[in-house]
Amino acid sequence: MSVLLNGEKSYVDEKKEDEQSTLSIDKKRQGNNKNEFNKNVDQIAQVSNIVINSKQEEKILHSLEQSYYSILNTIPGEDVTRQGILKTPSRAAKAMFYFTKGYRDNLNELINDALFNVDHDEMVIVKDIEFFSLCEHHLVPFYGKVHVGYLPNRQVVGLSKIASNILVQERMTKQIAEAVTTAINPTGVGVVIEGTHMCMVMRGVQKTGSKTTTSTMIGVFREDPRTREEFLSLIRH
Repeated sequence: MSVLLNGEKSYVDEKKEDEQSTLSIDKKRQGNNKNEFNKNVDQIAQVSNIVINSKQEEKILHSLEQSYYSILNTIPGEDVTRQGILKTPSRAAKAMFYFTKGYRDNLNELINDALFNVDHDEMVIVKDIEFFSLCEHHLVPFYGKVHVGYLPNRQVVGLSKIASNILVQERMTKQIAEAVTTAINPTGVGVVIEGTHMCMVMRGVQKTGSKTTTSTMIGVFREDPRTREEFLSLIRH
């Protein structure tokens, strides 16, 4: 964990949607004020995590498998009876179920005990948090790294991973910033995501090296150009 502050190149200002937060917190972290923290955690996700039992999971997988079979059977020239494709609908169903596990993550368990008190107000930066997700436009993967910076207000939080959902990078960026803000109420938060989108690599511009960068700035990160600049400068190194 390092400390940073700086700028923004594109600020996303979308309507707030009722979705599970994409932020997961390192539950190995220990701290005080657990009751207060849990109260904040309850506010992060606008919709509670989806809980399903084994029978429901089996039904979902069966439905997904049928859908994938239908897709393959619709493709001109494809033979769904050939050896290499026979079990593909089942494998694809299990993969999709895993790729969307972020909807089923229990946010309270992920964040539990991740808050701890500090006696400084210097910028905290967590760089290069890897993520993998699915683009809601084409249902193909996009992946990359997340950089988070914030000015603590007597508390910090351990960041560990980004949940996998179906969404766009711009919304993911804003959700992470809002989750950090709700959890620890910092003076300001900055989030920058650098993502590689397979829909751009495999189709469209077809440039293997192309990346999409998005940012969200809240509080002093948005209001103070020097703070933004410090943050952006630190995450570049």
